[in-house]
Amino acid sequence: MFIATLLTNPETPVLDRATVESLRNAWGGGAARWLDPGVAAEFELAQAPENLWQVWQDLQGLRIDLALQPAEGRRKRLLIADMDSTMIRQECIDELADEAGVGAHVAGITARAMNGELDFEEALRERVNLLKGLPETTISSVLRDRITLMPGGPVLLATMRAQGAYAALVSGGFTAFTSAIAAKLGFDENRANTLLAEAGRLTGTVADPILGKEAKLQALEEITARLGLVPQDAIAVGDGANDLPMLLRAGMGVALHAKPRVQEHCALRVNHGDLSALLYLQGYSRDEFAA
Repeated sequence: MFIATLLTNPETPVLDRATVESLRNAWGGGAARWLDPGVAAEFELAQAPENLWQVWQDLQGLRIDLALQPAEGRRKRLLIADMDSTMIRQECIDELADEAGVGAHVAGITARAMNGELDFEEALRERVNLLKGLPETTISSVLRDRITLMPGGPVLLATMRAQGAYAALVSGGFTAFTSAIAAKLGFDENRANTLLAEAGRLTGTVADPILGKEAKLQALEEITARLGLVPQDAIAVGDGANDLPMLLRAGMGVALHAKPRVQEHCALRVNHGDLSALLYLQGYSRDEFAA
C-alpha cells in the first residue's frame, strides 16, 4: 500500500476538499484523512499512479505539494537535518561574506555549489578565504541579527523528540552556527566545519577534514548504527547537492525548497510547505504536534 499526501504552506492554507476528493476519486484511493484542515490531507492507494509527476506538476501551480510513499514504516526514529536554507532561512557563509563586503560574489559561488555545479570542498575553501581578516565577533552578531529559523522547525523537533526520536544537525557550514542552532531547537548533536581564527580574526581557512557530502552520509550511517537503528529508520532533510547522498540513503529523504538538481533525484519534494511538512509526511495530524 501507498500513502498520497497533499500539503501546503500553513501560513496560506489553500488545500480544499474538492482538490483532495477529485484526486482521490481519479486514483481510486481510500477515504481521505485530514491531518490539518486547509493544510494537509492523505489517502491510501493500492498502487503508484502512472501520472504521478504530471499531477505533481499541476498541483505545484496551485501551491500544493504532493508526495507518494509506502504506507508502512513512515514514523521515523531519527531526524538528520541540514542547517543552512533548511533549519534556518539563510546561508551563514553568505551572511558573513556580506559583512566582509564580498556578499554577492560569495552568494553566487554558494548557489552554484549547492546545485552541484562546483566541487563542494573547493568552493568552501574559496569562499572561506574571502573571509580572511573578518573579526571573529562578527559570527555572534550575524547569529543575533541575520539568522532566522525556518518555520515549522521548533514543532518538528519538539514533536519527534516527544515521540522518542533522536535529532542530529549535520551541516557543511560552521560549528559556531550549528552549536547555537542545535541548542535553540533541541538537537541531540551537531556536526559541521570549524572556522579557524587567530588573534580574534578569521584566518580565511577551515579545519580539515571538511564535512562534505560523504561526511553527511557517514554521519547518517554512524548515528543509526550507534543507536541500534538502520538508515531506513531515519528521515533526512536538506536542500543542496551535498545533502543528496544522505537524502537518498535515509528511509525518508525530503528535499525542502531544494535546488533543481537535488529535486531531480528526490521523490519527496516540499516546495510550498514548511518544516512541519515532515510531520505530515510521517502521518502526524495537527493535534498530535507537541507544544
